[in-house]
Amino acid sequence: MADTDGVTESKQFHENVPQEHDGFFLKGSNSYDWGLKNRLARIFNPASGNTVMLAFDHGYFQGPTTGLERVDLNINPLIPYADTLMLTRGILRSVIPPESNKSIVLRASGGPSILKELSDEGIAVDIEESVRLNVCAMAVQVFIGGEHEKQSILNMTKLVDLGTKYGIPVLAVTAVGKEMVRDAKYFRLATRICAELGAHYIKTYFVEDGFDTVTSCCPVPIVIAGGKKLPELDALRMASNAIAQGANGVDMGRNIFQSSAPTAMIQAVRKVVHEGASPEEAHEFYEKEAERA
Repeated sequence: MADTDGVTESKQFHENVPQEHDGFFLKGSNSYDWGLKNRLARIFNPASGNTVMLAFDHGYFQGPTTGLERVDLNINPLIPYADTLMLTRGILRSVIPPESNKSIVLRASGGPSILKELSDEGIAVDIEESVRLNVCAMAVQVFIGGEHEKQSILNMTKLVDLGTKYGIPVLAVTAVGKEMVRDAKYFRLATRICAELGAHYIKTYFVEDGFDTVTSCCPVPIVIAGGKKLPELDALRMASNAIAQGANGVDMGRNIFQSSAPTAMIQAVRKVVHEGASPEEAHEFYEKEAERA
């Protein structure tokens, strides 16, 4: 029991000053519980509203992709420059230093390899495992138009139910179905379905024509996938165009770890995503940093 001697009556109630109650900075996220918001605020920078996610979960179905043969040597040096790491639990436990304070997005779906039908995924990580690993979000692949479309959607909804119960957001990753054209019409369909069924934010591909219609009709934040390796300036232009058209960040992998100067590249991406640098300005920075490496 605290000593109550000498305690005076409180008088500073500031009756005429309303309590501040600003809305949460991410669109569509204001009604979430505190824990969900806190985790999202560790993924997305509250100052810029955006995120630079470093994706290196490719091995869960591709094996040791070029640039990911040795995660400890190729990825760990990049960790200080990422806002978020997107990876599998196996790599997290075996390779990533636990001293790291970066937010974690855990790959939670899986099953088939590149030798099989990729859309035949299931939930591959228990919610208690996500809690144990202190993750900020769980990622699940959704195959709109794929052979196992319904199953992948139900994977997502089950994960959303569990994530909401435990305060962990779910990232829906839109994988292009074999019969679908990779255009704005498809991505409007895929991202809206994921959002309507509860995904807290969505990873999708950037398209040159009409991407702003994808972000405008999706009620939750969108981050773009980096996709295949591009020349550095082209990758920076893609990131810049996506941000200008409403994306809240990038989830890049190959365009960073397969770059000839990965550390310089991820810093250049940060300049575009968080500082509003032009692609040309960021590329100039990249070239100077690459020369020093």
